Formats: sequence, structure tokens, C-alpha cells
Amino acid sequence: MKRAHAMPFGAEALPDGRTRFRLWAPSAQSVELVLADQQQAHALTPRDREGWYETTLAAPAGTCYRYRIDGKLEVPDPASRYNPDDVHGPSVVVNPRGFEWRDAAWRGRPWTETVVYELHVGTFSPDGTYAGVERKLDYLAELGVTAIELMPLADFPGKRNWGYDGALQYAPDAAYGSPEDLKRLIAAAHARGLMMFLDVVYNHFGPEGNYLHAYAADFFTERHHTAWGAAVNFDGERSRTVREFFIHNALYWLEEYHFDGLRFDAVHAILDDSNPDILSELAQRVRAGPGAQRHVHLMLENDDNHARYLEYRNGAPRLYNAQWNDDAHHAFHVLLTGEKDGYYADYADDATERLGRALAEGFAYQGERSAFRDAPRGEPSAHLPPYAFVTFLQNHDQTGNRALGERIGALTPPARLKAALTAWLLAPATPMLFMGEEFAAASPFLFFCDFGPELASAVTEGRRREFREFAQFAGLSESAVPDPNHPDTFERSKLDWLSIERAEHAEWLGLYQTLLALRRSRIVPALANLDGNAGRYAVVSPGALIAIWHLGDGSILETRLNLSADSANSQSAPEGDLLHCEPAAAAAAFGRGELPPEAAACYLKRNT
Repeated sequence: MKRAHAMPFGAEALPDGRTRFRLWAPSAQSVELVLADQQQAHALTPRDREGWYETTLAAPAGTCYRYRIDGKLEVPDPASRYNPDDVHGPSVVVNPRGFEWRDAAWRGRPWTETVVYELHVGTFSPDGTYAGVERKLDYLAELGVTAIELMPLADFPGKRNWGYDGALQYAPDAAYGSPEDLKRLIAAAHARGLMMFLDVVYNHFGPEGNYLHAYAADFFTERHHTAWGAAVNFDGERSRTVREFFIHNALYWLEEYHFDGLRFDAVHAILDDSNPDILSELAQRVRAGPGAQRHVHLMLENDDNHARYLEYRNGAPRLYNAQWNDDAHHAFHVLLTGEKDGYYADYADDATERLGRALAEGFAYQGERSAFRDAPRGEPSAHLPPYAFVTFLQNHDQTGNRALGERIGALTPPARLKAALTAWLLAPATPMLFMGEEFAAASPFLFFCDFGPELASAVTEGRRREFREFAQFAGLSESAVPDPNHPDTFERSKLDWLSIERAEHAEWLGLYQTLLALRRSRIVPALANLDGNAGRYAVVSPGALIAIWHLGDGSILETRLNLSADSANSQSAPEGDLLHCEPAAAAAAFGRGELPPEAAACYLKRNT
């Protein structure tokens, strides 16, 4: 089976062996096509007054090319499908119909079955490639996850990067392999019943390798400003082409690469006053396109907690399936570690109350004032189904944005963490694991990049300056913060797979497998037809709470959790069958209505 996404940008391989080259360059006076094996440059013909240039000529798959702007500046194709010599090098013509897909019967999986596993391709396996991920697919299927989420792949400068500095949105970075290698990974995952998601960044371009300013100044606007400078132009003059660039990018990954879903990074930094805004229009196009033929799932990261994007109708998402729930993470983190710096300050006043609300209603902040932001934050969310929220105890941000990249297991006692795992993985919200957490990986996940010398120095200094205001790093010298650009910082972040053979790591892996198997057999079947307003909660004492959900099949799920060092008493016994208790020895106390310290128990009462 062949797959290709037709788009108005870039190099499109035609059936007759020729290639159509098309570039939007409204700021340019002339555009030429420079082929690597030819001395002569080919002029692109202006198509209209909107700034489009085009030519069609013989250029088979594998041909290297650049665009020459105004007779002097040579740039890669902003819609390049492959840039093997990095973001400043030539682009390569790719014929997507040259790959034979063998997953024609794959239609994805329902969202309610989703358990996400976030990973960074470069540090997940020893060789840091798509093939390295492919070799671990059987392991991930046996673990019990159902979806792999790859951190961003858009071509970034250098060989090492988290992926959020992408400059070429359509080109999967060559550091991990070829486009065909990525397609083989996706097809192999589908053969094992695993969905594949991709993290995409539409709020900015990376600081190196983006040449759009030179020939398409209208791609950006001074009407809005972000942390990265002038905003992407989604609502100003000539914004239609910009919107199409990103909408087609989403469709490209879903159609040409057969990804099952996308996660949209930091959409609160996408500034758009139009109606519909770009987030709404993009989701509508996906739902009317690939989403009409198979399960396609869309997730947001949105610090603004806008519930409006997460509405469901008749059990199906109108726009987006779910949002990463930072509220749940931050409340869990405060209770697990006692840290209260930065954005954690918003949860320190009553972390138990905020965790209970996040578990039962989605957002902890639903319009209340955030002291950290000095502004109201969020919208009411209790009416949304619980699986409209992706919950986690760690992810790339919450681990990698720490000075030393410590994972949660290094910051809290094991018993307390096991109790949190029980409450989290058996709740009806959609869980997400971060690579290696399932075996308590000891390796940190650090911030790393590979910029040129001048930018590298600025990033290193900025990184070290960033932590001066955090109390937990008060005794840490700036030189102790790992240099993001040093290759060792990247190497230290790679998972140590041999550690699974040690007893303490194998024990953690067994607990994750047990909890995910329970989720699959007992929780997931009850999520169908689950509507909003399903949860409620009660704080028993600081660190201790009870959360209850009425599930889609009429059964009742109850979680009793105590993350404090003191015992609490609820004055009432739980109802239903015990699904899991951590530690097991605490089951009798829970049965009497007590909430033992650093313990959790989950119960399921069937509908009679």
C-alpha cells in the first residue's frame, strides 16, 4: 500500500518522474532552484501576486536541491521532506510512494484504551535511532502501554536536541534515521497493536536554521509576541498561507506517515485572534480528513486550561481528545516531594484539595486566580469525561527542566511513590509514562542541545541563570548545572536497559505491569459511555483523600490515597471489590475505614 500527502508546499514527486518545486517567498524578488549535480540554476516562475514561485523539471527521488533567494542566499526547502546534512544543508526529493506499507487493515484504537509512553528517540535506546525503538516494541507491548509518543522529530540543528528547536517542520531529523526507517517503526508498532503519536511544535521555530524571515517575512507578526520573539502569523495579513502550512503539516504526519495522533506543544503560546482560531480549524480539518476513516487522537499542552477545546459530543471529541493535565502532576509532585518553588507554589497552599479536584474534575484551576501567574487561570472542566485529561507523574519537561534532571524516584520515598502510582494508573483519566520510569531508571533526563558556538554559550549561560531563583538549587554552583551542549550531557540521559536485570528495578517493572494489566481488564471496559460530572472527592486530612467515579457501565470506582506520613481515618469503610492495595499489608486497615500512611487502595463496585 502506498501513502502520500498532497500539499501546496515543497517538492512533489510526480508520476512521470519529474518533480514540482513550489515555494512561498513574498519577500523575495527572485527565486532559483539549485540542484546539487548541476551548475545551472533554474528560475522559479512567479505564479501570482501572493508570492508563490514554481517550476517542474526532471529531478528523481534522492535529488539534492536548494532555493537561491535574490541571486545570493541559498536556503533549504521549508517544507523539505528530508535534510540529511542538517538544517543548513540541501533538501532531498523524497517520493513517499516508494515505501510499501503493510498495515492496510490498521484502524487504530479507541481513545479510552490509551496508555501513552513518551520517549525521546535519541536517548531511548543505545543507538538512539528509529530502529532502536523498533527493537523495544515487544517490550512496550508487554509492559501494557498502548501508544508511543515520540518527542518532536522536525529537523533541528546539530545531532542532539529535545526536538523543540525544530527548523524544518516536514523533515524528520536524520540523526535518528531516514524517513523510511521512521515509517518502518510505525508499521511495526501497528503490527503489535501499538498506536504511534508525534509531538509537534507550532508555536515557534528553533533559533538556528530558520530562513523564513529572509524571504517570507509575513510568516511572522509583530502584532503578537512570545517568549521566542515575534509570533507566528496566524491572524494577520497573508496568514492564510501560514495557517495552511501548519494544517498540512498535521495532515502530512497523519496521512503520509500514518501516525495515530498528535500532541501539540504549548498552544497557549499560539496567539490568534481569528475565528475560528488555528487550533479549532486544524482539528476540524483532521476530523474531516484522516479522522473520518480511522481513530485519530489529538492532544494539547495548554497552560491556560481552556476546557472549550475538549468538549465531547455523543462520546466523540468535537476537536481534541485530551489535554496534558499539569494540575494533577503539580499537586502530586508537591505531596510527593514537598517542593514549593516556581509554579509549584500554586499548589502548596492546599495540595490535597487541588489533587482531589484534578482527579475528580480535570483541572484544579477552573477560573481561580493563580498567584504564580498573577491572573485567573482555567475554565470549568467537571462536565468533561475524565479521559479528556492526560495525567502523569513525570514527563520530559518535569524531569528535564530540573537542573540535574532527577526523576521522581530520586525525590520521594519508594512507598509514597508506589501509593501514588496505584491511585494514578487505576484512575479513569488517560495515563502517560515517561520512558524508563517503569523500571525506576536511575539515569537522569537532562536538557541537551547541539548549537553553534555563539548560540551554545548563550544557552549554557541562560540555563544556569534559570535556576538561581529556585530554593532547592540554592546550594548548587552554576558550574554544577550540566552544560546542555556537551555531548556527555546527552550520553548521561540515555536509558540503562541492563539495570532491569537488578532486583530493585525488576520489582518496579513488575508493579507497573500489574497495575496496567488491572487497568486493561477492569477499568478500560467500564470507560465506554462515561460522561462528564462523573467524579467527586473528599479531603480526609492533609495528604489523604478519597476520590469516587461513576463509570460508564454503572460501576463505581473508589480510590483511597494517603501520601502523608500520618495515618488518617475516614469514618467510613470502602465499598466494592479490592482491585489493588499498595502496600498489600495495608488492605485490612483500609477495609476498616483507615487511610494508612504512604498507602493507596482502589475498589470497584459492580452495577447490580
